[in-house]
Amino acid sequence: MNLPIHLTENDLRRLRKLLREAASDAGRDLENLRRLGQELDRVTVVDDSRIPADLITMNSRVELVNLATGEPCTYTLVFPEYADIDDGRISVLAPLGMAMIGFRAGDEFSWPAPGGTMHFRVGRILGQNVS
Repeated sequence: MNLPIHLTENDLRRLRKLLREAASDAGRDLENLRRLGQELDRVTVVDDSRIPADLITMNSRVELVNLATGEPCTYTLVFPEYADIDDGRISVLAPLGMAMIGFRAGDEFSWPAPGGTMHFRVGRILGQNVS
């Protein structure tokens, strides 16, 4: 069963535009882009002023728990031009970034990645900056 995904109208619009642009770049992982497009097709749009505090939006700082290891990790979900993994900023076009968008604290999710399927639980939303 797929959990519902919630996004703001602005995030959804920007992500659809980003997908269109990225799909024309032959260097991108087209399978992951297709999968993200399918996720966006099932989004519930939430008004910017009514974003729940426990929702992962673009620019959210999030604590995730790796279900395989039990280890927590913290990332800020950003658009590709702001990504810097050394600073904890993960691109929404990275496999983990694609996987986490739109989920809420307590949700668990899986996503195929080059090293195998990732399994995470959303721990806490440490900060949200709705764009």
